[in-house]
Amino acid sequence: MTTSAIIMIVLTQGTVITATIYFFRKVLKTPPKPEPDSYKDNNDTLRD
Repeated sequence: MTTSAIIMIVLTQGTVITATIYFFRKVLKTPPKPEPDSYKDNNDTLRD
């Protein structure tokens, strides 16, 4: 294997690992969106 092939493999794997870590951290650090409480939203409706 030539030196240029080893450099390309290392750079490619480094890029993929860096992108994976970046997006995993972004997903895990993002606070969840508040979901509406379906029971609370239906309190004003009349039920038969």
